Amino acid sequence: MSIDDLTVRHAEQRGADIAIADAPNRGEILTGAPRRFTWQELDREVSSAAARLSALGVEPGSAVAYQLPNTVELVATLLACFRLGAVAVPFPIQHREHELRGGLALSDARIFVTAPRPDRPDQLEIVATAVDSLDHDVTVLDVTTPTDAAGAGSADGLRSTPPADAPVTICWTSGTTGTPKGVPRTTSMWLASGSIQVEEIGLSTGDRILCPFPLVNMAGIGGILLPWLLSGAELHLHQPLNLSVFLEQIATERITYTVAPPAILNMLLLDDGNFDWSAFSSLRRIASGAAPLDPWMVEGWEERGIEIINIFGSNEGAALISTAAVVPDAARRAQCFPRPPHDRVETKLVDLTTGEEILETGRLGELRFRGPTVFTGYLESTGEEFDHDGFFRSGDLFEWADVDADPKLLRFVDRAKDIVIRGGMNVSAAEIEGLIMEGGLLRECAVIGYPDPSLGQRVGVIGVTANDGANDPVPILDDIVGQLRDIGIASYKLPERLELVDALPRNATGKVLKNELRERGRDR
Repeated sequence: MSIDDLTVRHAEQRGADIAIADAPNRGEILTGAPRRFTWQELDREVSSAAARLSALGVEPGSAVAYQLPNTVELVATLLACFRLGAVAVPFPIQHREHELRGGLALSDARIFVTAPRPDRPDQLEIVATAVDSLDHDVTVLDVTTPTDAAGAGSADGLRSTPPADAPVTICWTSGTTGTPKGVPRTTSMWLASGSIQVEEIGLSTGDRILCPFPLVNMAGIGGILLPWLLSGAELHLHQPLNLSVFLEQIATERITYTVAPPAILNMLLLDDGNFDWSAFSSLRRIASGAAPLDPWMVEGWEERGIEIINIFGSNEGAALISTAAVVPDAARRAQCFPRPPHDRVETKLVDLTTGEEILETGRLGELRFRGPTVFTGYLESTGEEFDHDGFFRSGDLFEWADVDADPKLLRFVDRAKDIVIRGGMNVSAAEIEGLIMEGGLLRECAVIGYPDPSLGQRVGVIGVTANDGANDPVPILDDIVGQLRDIGIASYKLPERLELVDALPRNATGKVLKNELRERGRDR
């Protein structure tokens, strides 16, 4: 089965049912009024998008990049790639020249689908700058321009089922080496990830799903889009997160399932006197993750009749899901994940010092994954992301909370990977450190995440100045930010705090003591 088969099946069997709808504030992020399609209408939109891409030379195996907010145009573009057997290469809307250049070069995409955006008037200029710097030609397609039906050609005969081991997407992950890595994923990997979500969460045709996560990575594609296609539910789009619009959609569209960052769920509970909780009467479940959940938050939502599902995952296909059906105690569910059944995803906990597998409670180790959801290696992979048994090294530190429980429970402890998670977006500390050092304003620096009640974390820099004389100017935060803006990096990666020190703390081998710096950041 291909992913496109799901779209076609729903169009044939339930053509008149609502499939997808834009957010009511669509005009703030993309030109045009909000659109709402039935499955039959969506199928026609996908065929039209596929014909348009085909007319530009896209064929099975071609790489097609896109950078769009969560609108029906994004979904139609992605589904059109699946229909053609092309490889979709999505970029978050926050990415700018720096990220686009690297991703387009690595993926060899020859088509870039985008559109002017009211929230970023220079969008087409940014794309043009990135494209012009490449060694290969890239055609930029504005999806908001009228379609020339004659020029686009017919959609007849364009459906193509890619080989089982052929990538259908390349998503991007923040790497500890400072260079974003391409994560190829096949049809079977996506279907495996989506099927597990549908079963664990209990999604069905009658559900109305609200998606505020960008449809560019595992959280959006694997956690929302594939479960939507597999279940045949309604999909309501939202992005970027606008809390008042988000709450309005939950109420007016009678949403039954959505996802939200922990900071938002905390804030709503703490501020529950300022809005009408009856707006949530249709809502059954909310998934959250990307950071440890507070037990009081999970308990607070449960007291209001809404289950909080704790999800841990990655673009590479690592996935843990903690639901009330398996972990009924809300406080425990906030901290722990049940070990997945072996017939789905194999996991093991490994001591990073000795390399031995950890089987006892309370001992820290790296969680590793193997199974049908897990990718087979990064673009330009060296193979080091897997151990000798073929398990993916997640870089995340867990411990067994209770090895005698049935199922066994894993507790998240820390990220071994040096990542800052700002508002749900991953920021590679190594990438930002490398770019800052290229500017020459600091002799050395360390990028850390410091706590923030609304975004979870913000990006902070602790550095040693490069000036040699008393009269040399001391760099300030604006200098560092200006340097990074000139490079053209995504705004969410920009530092929001700078602390200058005489020297960075290091251990006996010279490694910067990031934990010590993070503790300092928490104390400020």
